[in-house]
Amino acid sequence: METAHPIARRRAELRETLHGRGMRMTPQRQLVLDALLELEHATPEQVCHHVQRTTPTVNITTVYRTLELLEELSVIRHTHLGHGAPTYSVDGHEHVHLVCHRCGRVDETDIEVMSELCGTLRAAHGFALDATHLALSGTCEPCTRAKAAENTQRAQEGQA
Repeated sequence: METAHPIARRRAELRETLHGRGMRMTPQRQLVLDALLELEHATPEQVCHHVQRTTPTVNITTVYRTLELLEELSVIRHTHLGHGAPTYSVDGHEHVHLVCHRCGRVDETDIEVMSELCGTLRAAHGFALDATHLALSGTCEPCTRAKAAENTQRAQEGQA
């Protein structure tokens, strides 16, 4: 049995979700969803720039309204990777973001790294953590190495 292309499948799911709620698939909604499917993670501004490459008449207000609607329908979700605009992705794209607060680098890791914490929180507090789209702040490996090298150099200069 042939599997539908992921973008085509997600389009069909969105169309069904919208029709089930008495709404229709507008060209703008389709463009925003397609942009997210292609970009995987994007801020509203990035989505808008992507959409405007083919349809320059779509403005940022339309993008924000569409993102809000798609999130209400549980088709997409957002997370905050820092102090800027939220980053959106298609629901089902589950992982933990590792955000370096030194250089801004964003890496992804499987949500399984959170399983022990999820179990601890549930046992200790009855709290069910949704770790499917989470951002953790810290320092990436290159920045950690650079900081260690800086500290070593300072220590050596202090001894000279």
